[in-house]
Amino acid sequence: MLSSKHLDMRRAFPMVAAFCLLAVGAEAQTGVPIRPSHGAAPSMESAPGSIRGRVVLPDGAPASEAFRITLSVMRGTQAVAYTDQQGQFEFRGLTPGEYALEAEGGDRRRFDVTRETVQVFRGTPSNVTLTLKEKTESTSVKGASSLSVAEIAQNVPSRARDEFDRGSKAAKEGKKTEAIAHLRKAIDIYPDFLIARNDLGALLLESGNLDEAEQELRRAVILDPKAFNPKVNLGIVLVKKHEFAEAVLVLDQGASLNPTSPLARLYLGMALIAIENFDRAETELKTAYEFGGREYALALFNLGQLYLQKGERGAALKSFELYLRDAPNAENSIEARKLIVMLR
Repeated sequence: MLSSKHLDMRRAFPMVAAFCLLAVGAEAQTGVPIRPSHGAAPSMESAPGSIRGRVVLPDGAPASEAFRITLSVMRGTQAVAYTDQQGQFEFRGLTPGEYALEAEGGDRRRFDVTRETVQVFRGTPSNVTLTLKEKTESTSVKGASSLSVAEIAQNVPSRARDEFDRGSKAAKEGKKTEAIAHLRKAIDIYPDFLIARNDLGALLLESGNLDEAEQELRRAVILDPKAFNPKVNLGIVLVKKHEFAEAVLVLDQGASLNPTSPLARLYLGMALIAIENFDRAETELKTAYEFGGREYALALFNLGQLYLQKGERGAALKSFELYLRDAPNAENSIEARKLIVMLR
């Protein structure tokens, strides 16, 4: 139990809805990390990015035939496009983050499936070239390697994929109970369904079932220790369960996987406040706001709470004022206004 000199953790950490969930299309990404809630749900269209690419033959010439381009991310988002006669394609309305691309042609006997990862940034297009490779015969035995998200998806049995798609649709429609049931079925059919485990964990987290959410997310992390979203979701669960020391370790790992993620930085800052590592907490919260902008104004509120604990009244006042400037209708705006009046 925290001593009397600490702020009530419910005040330091107002309720936030932030988890990496699933989606069914690149331009309707309910599956991207949901921003911290400080009132109405923030728009995910504020500064989308895009991917512009082309498919070329092994000699560098444009691929004239239509190639199927699959877009995948660890959040569960998937979309499909086809190249034009110049081998070009584009995905728009993308939330910043790392994506996986696959190019697959009609003649599978001639070309291998080509895969590439690309980083999408806020408000700017990312350009990528997918170079096709001729199939080659090989008699050598190669060691096992880590599977990409796209490769994992290929190994998923059709029945599990169908259940996952039904869960995606139900989640998009706000039918959480139905979505959870479909995701559980998908995992029963295919226990190594990484994306389904992450999304199930995210929905359980959103529903307040922290113990089951932790269980699913730990299994997802075991399946792929380098998967960003399950790692951050697990960190969020640990923060909500007040297991702050482990949360710091997990969120540190998540932040190292995606250094520009404001979500990871925000929760890492919260956990650091709880263990009284104020200097690092200040850095992380400032970074969260720098990367996330107004959609992560909650970082400013937590900065204000941090400065109050340190006795820096002027800095606390400024943080709360900036918070209300960015989030005037936040759920805890009344509390922020009272703190401003107290500090003036």
